[in-house]
Amino acid sequence: MNSPHLAPFLDALSMEPARNSVSKGGKAIGYFCTYTPVEMIHAAGFTPVRVGGGIAAVTAADALTPNFICPFMRVALERALAGEYRFLSGIVQGYTCDVACGLVHIWEENIGGEIYHTVPLPYNDSPAARDFLRASLQELAAKLKAAGGCMSDGSLNRSLALYGKIRKTVMELYELRQSGKLPLSGADFYRVLQAGFVTPPEDYLVMAERLRDQAADTDETDTPRGIPILISGSLVEVPEIVAICEDAGGAVVADDLCTGYRWFSHPEGEGHDPMERLIDRYMKRIPCPSRTRAEERIPCLVELVSRSGARGVVFLLQKFCTPHLADHPVLVKALKERGIPSLFFEMEETGIMEGQLRTRLESFFQVIG
Repeated sequence: MNSPHLAPFLDALSMEPARNSVSKGGKAIGYFCTYTPVEMIHAAGFTPVRVGGGIAAVTAADALTPNFICPFMRVALERALAGEYRFLSGIVQGYTCDVACGLVHIWEENIGGEIYHTVPLPYNDSPAARDFLRASLQELAAKLKAAGGCMSDGSLNRSLALYGKIRKTVMELYELRQSGKLPLSGADFYRVLQAGFVTPPEDYLVMAERLRDQAADTDETDTPRGIPILISGSLVEVPEIVAICEDAGGAVVADDLCTGYRWFSHPEGEGHDPMERLIDRYMKRIPCPSRTRAEERIPCLVELVSRSGARGVVFLLQKFCTPHLADHPVLVKALKERGIPSLFFEMEETGIMEGQLRTRLESFFQVIG
């Protein structure tokens, strides 16, 4: 798609506007995963920035972490030790996996900043669990205030509305792409999504709405060519991996990723006050393996496959990601029982073996094609 509205997303990934906003007097707080209540961070006056890892050799982080934790966390720490995240005022993280929880303390001791906090998260949705989460979020609010923030019901209401609009707009982009009215390659579409993690939300909403309106106004359609597939995993930070899938004969029409659909699913919550709406949204969003049993994820995954028209699932998992690896056999069995084939591939901190991935994908598509 040769669109002037695509350029801002690419610029966002190269220039990191959140970093630029900090240089103008604002403050940014980093986070690792999508269970972090970014609405509260924003409502307190900070810019939430999702910390990225990517592909890199790990050297300095070797002295602080074992080599059998997920590549994303190790590379992110490596980048922080090299000074790439010195613009952050700290890290706020939802307690999802043990590695993320432990890395918060390593960052605090070695990177520094004004705020480091892990939000405990309940596993079950019940009145008692919601009361527990409310108390946890009130503790976060106190820490944000101590770090120089100021959050009120009014500011939280505005942040909830802003992020709700962002998620709804991105969901519309998903639907436009599936209908062929957003002629972006899979790699470019995921670049659009990634830009939202490093761009102030007010700016990202404008960018996303312009892209949506441009696509909605055209009568042209361009259905993705290739075998339609869904990619599943924790996070895929390198869009080139999606390009390899499509070059090998696939068409990525949907995903089950925390850097994709899981982040934007269930745009808003319900409730009598802003905190109750925030809690409701996070309790009802599509769960990740660290927060629920594999059996409870099966209906969500099958429904995504059915709705998108995907004919297979490609699992792209971070090496040593215990929650996802533990779920994988259960999900594969459930998919097989429903006649849905799948392929598994593991990603490392130094990247993937492109030739091997391409060969396996080509064979996979030949079988199901």
